Amino acid sequence: MKRCTIIYNPMSGKKTFEQHIPHVVERLNKQGFTCNIERTQYPMHATELAKKVSYDRVDLLVVSGGDGTMNEIVNGIAETSYKPTIGYIPSGTSCDLAKTLGIPKNIDKALKIIETGIKVSMDIGHSSHGHFNYVTALGNYVDISYITHSKLKKIFGYFAYILVGVKQFFTIPMIKAKIITSDKTFEGYYSLMIILNSSRVASFKLVKNPVLDDGKIDVILYPYIPLLNNVIYALSFIFRIKKIPFVKRMTTQEIMVLTTHPKKWNIDGEAADAGNQIITVKNQRVNMIIDESKLGLFQHQKQGNYNE
Repeated sequence: MKRCTIIYNPMSGKKTFEQHIPHVVERLNKQGFTCNIERTQYPMHATELAKKVSYDRVDLLVVSGGDGTMNEIVNGIAETSYKPTIGYIPSGTSCDLAKTLGIPKNIDKALKIIETGIKVSMDIGHSSHGHFNYVTALGNYVDISYITHSKLKKIFGYFAYILVGVKQFFTIPMIKAKIITSDKTFEGYYSLMIILNSSRVASFKLVKNPVLDDGKIDVILYPYIPLLNNVIYALSFIFRIKKIPFVKRMTTQEIMVLTTHPKKWNIDGEAADAGNQIITVKNQRVNMIIDESKLGLFQHQKQGNYNE
């Protein structure tokens, strides 16, 4: 029998995954897996559990939670020699990583992808504050995901983020920073800096066709321009206009952001320390099962059905 560990966050999203565990186990049993179930109990517990899964060389790791839970998982296995294959059942509020990979919140549909989907190896980022799956950012609105109360998210879902975001409309930070990539250097004042390996951030599609296994990461730099900052955000986030004056876009293997601004960084939707960041890409470091329709995001490896 093949071995599977299910790690789930009972506080994620609307907190309903627990009642579906018998059904999930039944489906995985039919695929030939024996299942061990682990419930996260405190911050970074998923990191500890994921490390154990890797050390025990478990065949399949099924994760249910949001972007923060997946961040803890990747920090548990990023540096281990054995990389378990991850099947994802998203249950968070936004779940940007899942949306990028074509994995729905519907449990049966997510299980179907685990049963019949394609196994790929995905890049991850490494920052001064740990590994991340899809984004690290500094500036306006980036703290909405972790300052929004869990009760609001349970009641209103994604709309709770919008309610909190309205408060930040008039409090745009001016961040002085020096930004150094492998071939360019910028210095100036910014309102928002996003470094991502994803198509989506906060459910907004920012990169049309990202490549998630090429050893590079996308960078978007929004300048601080009084009275125009929110206009620029609207053009970028809502209207999806890619070429906006003064907004810089690039891809790079590494980037250094030097700043003394006190605002905290966001890493995969969770708060990290303020200050300088050195960010590099760990190429094809995490094995994921994705929907076949998203194979175009992975262009530098041979893919195959997980159960073949």
